[in-house]
Amino acid sequence: MAKLVLIIGPQAVGKMTVGQELEKITNLKFMHNHETLELPARIFGWDSDSRHRLTSLFRWSIFEEVAKSNLEGLIFTLVFSFDHNSDWGFLERVKKLFKENDGEVIIVELEADIEERLKRNKTSNRLNNKPSKRNIEFTEKEILEDMNAYRLNSVAGEFDGEQYLKINNTNLTANTVAQMIKDKFDL
Repeated sequence: MAKLVLIIGPQAVGKMTVGQELEKITNLKFMHNHETLELPARIFGWDSDSRHRLTSLFRWSIFEEVAKSNLEGLIFTLVFSFDHNSDWGFLERVKKLFKENDGEVIIVELEADIEERLKRNKTSNRLNNKPSKRNIEFTEKEILEDMNAYRLNSVAGEFDGEQYLKINNTNLTANTVAQMIKDKFDL
């Protein structure tokens, strides 16, 4: 029974860093969303149809393999737009896949103050792992614009009945957050 721990939240909230720490203290494998974005973007360009198609294909193929495998599970990160039906559809499709294979999807939502996110946007861990985020001026602008254009955190009750945990990690270390997730879901 494989698990998918889906860590969601806005850009630079700490999803990747928490996922890295969670992998260290569990038997789950970790993959951040940019691992499915960067390769096709390098070849075809960021806004190309080929990059979008390949990113979707990579993600879905990996999820299918994990759901059907003997792995304990996968940790995956994602910016989730609560006001886009396509993101909700993606989530429902993933939950169905894991349920059909006797697995489960656990949703962990992170939120942090904008000042902290702007600091995290410049960390060496983020910049080393995400080449597309190395233009700080561009990414800061994107963070601020997306904060006003999209709803990137949930409202109370949106995930009722789900395997779900929301954490404000503004003043928490990634290690602390990872331990909270491990303890809550007995990972």
